Amino acid sequence: MKVYTRGGDDGTTGLLHGGRVRKDDVQPTAYGDVDEAQAAIGLARAAGDDELGGILLGLERDLWVVMSELACNHEKLDQLESTGGRVRAEMVERLEHLIDEAGERFDPPTEFVAPGGNEVAARLDVARTVSRRAERSALSAVVDGSQVVPYLNRLSDLLWTLARWQEGESVITRSIDSD
Repeated sequence: MKVYTRGGDDGTTGLLHGGRVRKDDVQPTAYGDVDEAQAAIGLARAAGDDELGGILLGLERDLWVVMSELACNHEKLDQLESTGGRVRAEMVERLEHLIDEAGERFDPPTEFVAPGGNEVAARLDVARTVSRRAERSALSAVVDGSQVVPYLNRLSDLLWTLARWQEGESVITRSIDSD
C-alpha cells in the first residue's frame, strides 16, 4: 500500500463513510486542528515522565475518536454509534476527573501565569493553545448534540492543569519586571 493516492490532488478529501469535500471545508479544518493538537500532546509526552505519559497517551487515543466524528459524513454518523466512534459524555466526565486529580497536586495560581516554567509545562501549554483552536474550529463542524466541543474544552483545561502541575510553581505575569 502506498502512502499517496493522488485522490486529493484536486483539492478535495474523502469523508469517513462517503462523500468528498474541499480540503478547506470546516470538517477537514476541524479534524486537522485536532490532529495538530494530538501531535502537540505527543511532543509533551516525549518530554514527560511515565505517569504524565500515561495520561497523555490516553488523550491521544481519545483524539482519534474526536477526529473520526469530525471526519464522518454527517448523514452517516449512526455508523459511528455502533462502533463507539463518537465522543461520549463519559469521555468528558473522565477529563473532569483528571483535572480534579491533577489540581490536587499543586496550589492553583490566582492570576495569569507566564508559560514556560520548564520544558514539559511549555509543551503542555502549546498543546493547550492548539486544543483551544481545535475547539473553535469544531464549533462549525459538529452536529447538534455532539460532545466534541465539550470534550475539546475540557481537554484544554486539563492541559493547563497538567502544565501547572508539571512546573510546580508558576511565574505570575504581574511579577515579571517590565524594564
